[in-house]
Amino acid sequence: MSLPKTLAEDVARNLVMVARLIDEDPEQAYAFSRIALRLASRVAAVREAAGFAAYATQRYAEALAEFRASRRMTGSVELWPVMADCERGLGRPERAMAMAGESEVQKLDKAGQVEMRLVAAGARRDMGQIDAAIVTLQSPELASNAVHSWTPRLRYAYADALLEAGREDEAREWFGKALEADKDGSTDASDRLAELDGVEFVDALGEDAESDTNGEDDANGLSAEKAEKAEKAEKAEKAEDDVQADSRHDADADVDADSEADAGADSESGRGGDADGPTRA
Repeated sequence: MSLPKTLAEDVARNLVMVARLIDEDPEQAYAFSRIALRLASRVAAVREAAGFAAYATQRYAEALAEFRASRRMTGSVELWPVMADCERGLGRPERAMAMAGESEVQKLDKAGQVEMRLVAAGARRDMGQIDAAIVTLQSPELASNAVHSWTPRLRYAYADALLEAGREDEAREWFGKALEADKDGSTDASDRLAELDGVEFVDALGEDAESDTNGEDDANGLSAEKAEKAEKAEKAEKAEDDVQADSRHDADADVDADSEADAGADSESGRGGDADGPTRA
């Protein structure tokens, strides 16, 4: 569906903001997606973006509806795995498992099939079938030494399932393999390994700062008495100055009060503008 130029530009700006904010501020991304959806609900890309924004904010029913709408418009199966994951989010792992067995899975590319495998394994775990989840993840993609975009997550999911099954040594091995493949830090495999090895991270900088503070407190304590005496002398001197200045301040205060009253009246007459609303990208 084509849109008028100005409308298309407005929609595009909102979609750009969705993509930019979806990781760091999902709620704000969701707000922009709703604007785009109001402007162009019959555009598949808008429905898809709205779906991912809803998914990122755990609005799974809404996300599923948007993904289904996008799929109807395009006929693509690309969103099949995330649609199945929405079923998991809605507490329906059985439906996710059913989707994993549909013919649409065979039409997915390799990345999509791996994603579907991850969703199916998650659904197995949701149903308490941890051994079946481990078997679901065992695949040529898992055994391969080649590294792809999905490799760290696949290895991580396998390690996590092994750990839940009580197979700690194997889990440690696979967390290590996940870490080797995870050049972008998309998982917390390093933290999980450290946890298994009993390693605790200490904020050395924070300790140094605390030590410095304690040292300063000790030094300050040595001169506290002298400082207190000096402060009392300074206050006495200031009090004397204040008494001498009171008479002059009284006169000035009368003039200032008149000026402030005039300024307040101006301010009241100029008040009443529109409140700030959401900014449309």
